[in-house]
Amino acid sequence: MSGLDLRLERVLAPVADGMARMRAVLESQIAEESRAVLDMTDHVSRFRGKQLRAALVLLSGDATGNATDEHPAIAAIVEMIHLATLVHDDVLDGAKVRRRVACVNERWDNQTAVLLGDFLYARAFALSTDLSSRLASRVLAETTRRICVSEIEQAARRYDFDLPEADYESISGGKTASLYSAACELGARYPGGREDAGLLLRKFGWEIGLAFQIVDDCLDVVGDESIVGKSVGNDVEDGKVTLPVLRAYALADERSRAVIRDAYTAVGPEAFGRRAARLREVCDLSAGVEYAMAKASSLVARARERLGLLEPSAARDALADLGDFVLVRRW
Repeated sequence: MSGLDLRLERVLAPVADGMARMRAVLESQIAEESRAVLDMTDHVSRFRGKQLRAALVLLSGDATGNATDEHPAIAAIVEMIHLATLVHDDVLDGAKVRRRVACVNERWDNQTAVLLGDFLYARAFALSTDLSSRLASRVLAETTRRICVSEIEQAARRYDFDLPEADYESISGGKTASLYSAACELGARYPGGREDAGLLLRKFGWEIGLAFQIVDDCLDVVGDESIVGKSVGNDVEDGKVTLPVLRAYALADERSRAVIRDAYTAVGPEAFGRRAARLREVCDLSAGVEYAMAKASSLVARARERLGLLEPSAARDALADLGDFVLVRRW
C-alpha cells in the first residue's frame, strides 16, 4: 500500500464501519444471476477506486450530527451512479485502462459497456425508491441530469480554445462536482429539512469536486499512465480543451497557438493515439498546469473555510483532510 493509500485510509477512519456497510449494500445490489453480468461487475470491482463520494455521504452525516441507518445505502447509491458514469465515460473517451485493468469497453465492447452502465443506473435508482424518504431520489435524479447535460456541452465545445474559464468551470463542475455536491448535501440533509446544513455541505462538495476534476485534467495532460493507473491524454485525443491547456493557449503567442491547434487536430495513422504526446513535445504546459493547480488549491481552501461553521469533530477534520488529499493525489 502506497503512502497516499495509507493517508487516505487514515482520513476515512472515522467512517470505516459505515464504509464497510456501504460496500456490503453495493455488493448485494449489483449481484445478478446472469453469469455474463456477474463477469462484468466482478471486473468493474477492480477499478472502484477511492470511493470518495460514498465517504463524503457518511462524513457529512457525521460532521453535521445527521447520520442515520440509511446513510450507508445512500452512499452505495452514489457509488453505483459514479460507477455507471465511469463505464460510460470510458466509452465516450475511448479509454483502454482504468486502475491498471482493461476498461469494460476494451475488455468487451462499447455496446456491452453502455448496457452495463445502464444496469448500474437502474440498480441505483431502484434502491433509492426503497428508502424512507424520496429526497435521495430527487437530488440524485437531478444530479444525473446535470451530469448528462454537462457531458453534452463538453462534446459541443470540442476544439474551443477560446472557451471562457467560467464555462469550463460550469461544464467540468456539472460532470464531476455535481455528484460530490449531492453526496455532501444528502449526508447533511437526509431524510429532509436541515436546509442550512445541506446548503453548506453542498457548496463544500462542489468546490472539492471541481478541484478534483481540475487535478484530473492536469494529470491527463502531464501525468504518467503507470502512476495514474488509467489512460491519459484522452481529452486531447477527443478534442476537449481543459483548464491547463486553455491557460497555456491564452499565454502563448500566435505561432505557438497554431502549434497547439495542430497537435490537437493532427490526422493520419501516425497521429492516432499520439496527439497528447505531440502536445507535450511542442508546448510547455507547465504554466498552464501551475495555474490550474493554483485554482484547485483556492477551491479547496474555500471549501475548508466553510467547515469552520460546523462543530469540531473527527468527521469535520476528515472532510478537511479529504480536501487536501484531492490536491496531492496522483492517481
